[in-house]
Amino acid sequence: MKARYKKKSGQFQKIARERIEILFEQADLKFKEDSNLSDRYVELARKISMKYKVRIPKELKRRFCKHCYKFLVPGVNCRVRNNDSKIVYSCFNCKKFMRFPLK
Repeated sequence: MKARYKKKSGQFQKIARERIEILFEQADLKFKEDSNLSDRYVELARKISMKYKVRIPKELKRRFCKHCYKFLVPGVNCRVRNNDSKIVYSCFNCKKFMRFPLK
């Protein structure tokens, strides 16, 4: 029989969401000084998200590479293009693409 995992209580989820947002803000601020620290903040945010079963907000999901999990800054370590009805992010680190639909 497959193990079932319960969701954490709402209080924990709220705190987790706040921490994720704070980590992404810090990653943005520290990127110029130390990009490795920004990548670490993204890693921590992802771990919190998985542990407390909280979704990372859509606007923050686009801030890191889905393949190598590096923090992305358009023009510095990623390219953003409009292609038909999609936004295409290409990571300079792992040379992979992420496509997001346009509304």
